[in-house]
Amino acid sequence: MALQQVLVVDDEESLRWVLAKALGRHGLQVDLADCAAAALDRLQHKTYDLALLDIKMPDRSGLELLDDIRQQWPQLPVIIMTAESSMKNAIEAMKRGAYDYITKPFDLDMLEALLLKAQELVRTRHEVERLQSAVKEQQRSERTLIGTSQPMQEVYKLLGRVAASDITVLITGESGTGKELVARAVHQNSNRLGQPFVALNCAAIPRELLESELFGFEKGAFTGAAERKIGKFEQASGGTIFLDEIGDMPLELQAKLLRVLQEREISRMGGNRAIPIDVRIVAATNQDLQQRVATREFREDLFYRLNVVPIQLPPLRQRPEDIPLLVDFFIQRANQEFHTHIHGCSAAALQGLQNFTWPGNVRELENTVQRACLLSQNQVLQLSDFPVLRDQSDPVEDDGLETLIANKLRSALLQKEIEEINDLYTMVLEQMERPLLRIVLEKTRGNQLRAAEVLGINRNTLRKKIRLLGLEAGRNDGVTTEPT
Repeated sequence: MALQQVLVVDDEESLRWVLAKALGRHGLQVDLADCAAAALDRLQHKTYDLALLDIKMPDRSGLELLDDIRQQWPQLPVIIMTAESSMKNAIEAMKRGAYDYITKPFDLDMLEALLLKAQELVRTRHEVERLQSAVKEQQRSERTLIGTSQPMQEVYKLLGRVAASDITVLITGESGTGKELVARAVHQNSNRLGQPFVALNCAAIPRELLESELFGFEKGAFTGAAERKIGKFEQASGGTIFLDEIGDMPLELQAKLLRVLQEREISRMGGNRAIPIDVRIVAATNQDLQQRVATREFREDLFYRLNVVPIQLPPLRQRPEDIPLLVDFFIQRANQEFHTHIHGCSAAALQGLQNFTWPGNVRELENTVQRACLLSQNQVLQLSDFPVLRDQSDPVEDDGLETLIANKLRSALLQKEIEEINDLYTMVLEQMERPLLRIVLEKTRGNQLRAAEVLGINRNTLRKKIRLLGLEAGRNDGVTTEPT
């Protein structure tokens, strides 16, 4: 990354003017300040690549300002300027962390040589940051994409086929399935590894701010735009931009995004210059974009531009065999982050976790395991450590009610010898009918006509069953009789 933004701080107006002209000829954007207070205000509102400070200023010395900069912006190279070429000043400036020192009056060629040195320093620091970011991204990607099930194997295969190219990818799936993790995996396995990965959730930003977040704006573009702002597309230069929840993007902005995809250039708000961009676009949504196209809530041409390679993520309920791996990973992470000492999960608890439907998918499972690790008094997590499983009162599968009844019957029969039981069929039917009729009558507020419709039986049949099952005594069950 090249040296771009420079701050010059000097109380001499003529010198500020000369430096602004000289630096501007090298393609640098120069901001000026006439005192330490003005310089600090500039630094609070803008990022600079280099600062040139006069050592003598009306409010505070350049050395004191250098101390502030070293504390708040330690990576900013600072060149000290002074008319006093004393050894004391030179030593003091370097001791306090100045990048270099130059005396007035100085030759502009000497200043240019210093700028070239500073440029190399900035480039080296950005390269170090890039490599550190790449390592962190690689670790994050390796840590979080977990699963050996067949549905996940299909996802991995598709990732392998598309990652190395710059082709646009659209990731779809329910909330919590890990769409951003897949987007990061695409980036990490591409030729753009080490370049920026910039994520933006289109649903989390008000529509009036979304355009400026994506494309940036020029100074004065609107009220409050005091400085130029670089948007996400420019921030992602050379890397990947991940547009999450793309289905929530307003229609008027969809047209501008389509142009970006077609022309590979953007324009900042308030600007009149087209800026070429080199980014890979990965989008994601939990919505049915084809349905939104049909209802004219999403542009058809944009959909086809995004949907070059679709990756459909399976919900967790379709890959329960991955849950033991995920649980183990989340337990290990909790132990590291919260200093807990959980050694695993009991077989019963693990079976319960695999049988649950997980409407919130992997994200919900992670939160559930994390909570259990924090609150459990056991070294091995038990079924009782998971309220989401313990408190289930409704069946979670289509055959859940049948399984529940079977378990109850099995438990009841185990307590009796089979020879002691007579007329079991009638007994079970009566015990099933009584609560069923009571619940339906409660739901219909005792309206027998409506209850009969719900049950799918004749009203006279319902009345007979109410009488035989003792549901009308004292009318405590909310039973009412309609006039015939």
